[in-house]
Amino acid sequence: MDRDWMRQRLEAFDGLATNYWNIRYVDGDSSEERKQLFKAEPTVVRILRLLDPQMLDAKVLGEDEWQGLTINVNEVRRGIGILADMDEWTTRLAPDAPSLLADRFHPWVWDAARTFWASEHYRAAVHAAATSINAHLQSKLGRRDLSDAKLVQEALSDKSPEPGKPRLRIPGDQQDPRVQTRQRGALQLGQGAFFALRNPAAHETGELAEQEALEQLATFSLVARLIDTCQVVT
Repeated sequence: MDRDWMRQRLEAFDGLATNYWNIRYVDGDSSEERKQLFKAEPTVVRILRLLDPQMLDAKVLGEDEWQGLTINVNEVRRGIGILADMDEWTTRLAPDAPSLLADRFHPWVWDAARTFWASEHYRAAVHAAATSINAHLQSKLGRRDLSDAKLVQEALSDKSPEPGKPRLRIPGDQQDPRVQTRQRGALQLGQGAFFALRNPAAHETGELAEQEALEQLATFSLVARLIDTCQVVT
């Protein structure tokens, strides 16, 4: 909707109505104002009905028993008020949305990212979080030969452990299909985070938007919690 145009049309109609009554009160010729009011009325009615469906059957202009003009200017001014406040309704009256508290992300993520975040280096914060997870995963598995997505793939693989290749397992009965599904999901989430988020953070230039970076840290926090709760099997 073109709210500025709508407001202009309603305000112009309100001004015409005021001029009409001013001229009528001094017994002047108000025929020109009357004509302009009737020309403007169809658009004004369409606007008011759009703003308030209850206006569907209402009329703005009419004639009394002496053929005098009646003007429902209060509805017009009400429409002007609606248009003036609509933008604020969107923000002021919206339900409170949940917010992400970065200091409650997994410590592997926030402890690594917070210094960069404080200085508004958001891409570096994401990269630091990914690097921290990689380091903790290497330490948990006792492996230094792999890193990042490849390490996640080896760690969360559903293959049996091999010499020098321990695995991570989601807690629970490993024969339970629900646990197996979570295992596959953890693998895909971890690899996806490193491929889609860590690699661009490490190799691309330009700063990330704060909200985008926060969402990426939240993703890595989920990855960190999954890895942290997994059991090492050898």
